Amino acid sequence: MAEAKGHRDVARAELEANYHDSPKARAKVVEEKADAAYRVAKEKCDDLSGNAKDVCVADAKAQHEKSKAMATEQRKVSEARSDARADSRDAEYKAAKERCDTYAGDAKDRCVADAKARYGK
Repeated sequence: MAEAKGHRDVARAELEANYHDSPKARAKVVEEKADAAYRVAKEKCDDLSGNAKDVCVADAKAQHEKSKAMATEQRKVSEARSDARADSRDAEYKAAKERCDTYAGDAKDRCVADAKARYGK
């Protein structure tokens, strides 16, 4: 049952990630995979007893925490890259707009319109 629920939750997260396509949505997929693996590992640990069970649960928890930390790191890196691309695009737009100042009249208007179209402004 834990595996089936894990597959369901991961599939749902993947659908959301495909729909939204954001760093947060992609990180959610990794977190759901980590949660599903943790639930399955805990169920497998229930078959054991004593110290072996404690070690099994501790290992599962450690792997779960590591996976969640990696998902958070991945999300932050993706967001930073996205922000850097946006900043770069803004700087390029400003430079293109400045180059348009060398023109006058209709030529300047066309130049600015081209710059806006090129940089999505």
